[in-house]
Amino acid sequence: MKRFALLSLILWAASSFAQPRLEHVVRGEVRDAHTGKAIAAANVTVLGRNYATVTNDDGVFVLKSDSPIKELVFTHLGYRALRQEVEGDDLAVQLVPESYRLAGASITSGNPYDIVRAALKNIPENYADRPELLNIFYRETLQKRQRYTYVSEAVARVYKTAYTGASIIPDRTAIDKSRVIVSQRKKDTLSVKMTGGPTMAVTFDAVKNDYVVFNKTDLPLYAFELDNPVYIGGRLHFVIHLRPAEVAPYALFYGTLYIDQENLLFSRIELSLDMADAGKATSLMLVKKPAGLRFHPKEMAFTMTYRPAEHGARLEYFRSTMRFNCDWKKRLMKTQYAVVNELVVTDVAAEAARIPRNEAFRVADALSDKADEFYDPDFWKEYNIIEPSESLENAINKLKK
Repeated sequence: MKRFALLSLILWAASSFAQPRLEHVVRGEVRDAHTGKAIAAANVTVLGRNYATVTNDDGVFVLKSDSPIKELVFTHLGYRALRQEVEGDDLAVQLVPESYRLAGASITSGNPYDIVRAALKNIPENYADRPELLNIFYRETLQKRQRYTYVSEAVARVYKTAYTGASIIPDRTAIDKSRVIVSQRKKDTLSVKMTGGPTMAVTFDAVKNDYVVFNKTDLPLYAFELDNPVYIGGRLHFVIHLRPAEVAPYALFYGTLYIDQENLLFSRIELSLDMADAGKATSLMLVKKPAGLRFHPKEMAFTMTYRPAEHGARLEYFRSTMRFNCDWKKRLMKTQYAVVNELVVTDVAAEAARIPRNEAFRVADALSDKADEFYDPDFWKEYNIIEPSESLENAINKLKK
C-alpha cells in the first residue's frame, strides 16, 4: 500500500562543509507591474551563476554572492522573464503578466494523456545527466490556529544521481546548520513532528521518483484535461489537469502539470491529495498519534518547480502544505493545525561529492529532534535563505522570547 508517513503527533513535555564567504548582498521586492501586488515564490537567480532564492509571501528577497552581483533573472508562472541589472543593493522589481498569444510553431492541442506520457519518456534527455550536489535552504513551520508554535530552519546538502537512472535510492541529504524555535506555552501539550525534513528534495521529486504519482500502476487511474497554455520564463507551456478517475486502495491526487511545449519538460507540478475518503488520506499523512486523539485531515498539497541548466534541468523549489484538525474523545472543540515546509536550491557545488551514509538525514528523522535550540543574530550570515515574511518574522521573535 502506498504510504508517505509524514506527520507524527506526540504528547509534548516542555523542557559543515566548506562555504565561500558570501559578502555581496542584494535585497529587493518583486511586485506585479499592473496591480502592485507582491509576488510570492518568484524565482531569483544570479545571471551566469548558480546562486538562487525565491521571494517570500511579501515578495521580498535577499540574495548573497561571493562576487559582485551584476544582473539578476526573475521568473514566475504567468509573468515575462525579467533580466534586471543591479544598481545599488536594494531593488524594486516589477514583473509584467505574460498574456497568451498563439504562436505558429507551437503545439496548442493534442491528447493530454499522450503529452504526459511523452514528457515522461523525455525525462532522461531533459533532466540532469550526471550526479549533482545541491545546496539548499529548508524551513518548516507549525501553526496552531492562527499562532505559530514551531519554526525550524536548516542549510543542507542534497546529493542526487542523474535522472537517467531514475532511482532515488543512492540520493541523500545531510544537514550542515540548523535551528529550531518551539513554543513554551504549557497548554501546547500536543507536538506535531514532520518526518523527513529536507529529504523532501529527494522523496517528493515527482519527476525522478515515480512512486509519487507517475508510476505505471497509478497513471491509468487518472483522467487528464488540457487547459489554456501559459508562459513560464518566456516559454509556452501546456497546462494539464489530472484528477482521480478510478478507485484505488489509497488516496490519489488532483493536480496541474506545466509542460514546456518545445521540449516536453515538466517545469512545474502541483498536487493536492484527494480528501474524499478521510481514512485513506490519514493513512498517507499520519505516522502515529496518542491514544484517544482523533485526526481529521483537511489538506495535503505539494508544489515543485524545475530549472533548466547546462547539464539538464534540476529541482529548483519545493513547498508542501498540510492542514488538519485534532480533538480528543468526549471533547467538542477541534484544534486547527497547519504545517508548511519549503526548500529552495540556493547553489550547486562544483564537485558532486557523495554524502556518506553516516552523515545522511533519514526519511524517518524529524528536524525538530536534530536541530540545536539556539539563537545567533548572524545565524545565516554566510548562506542564502528564503527571507521570512513579516508575519513569520514577528512569530520568530515572539517564540524566541
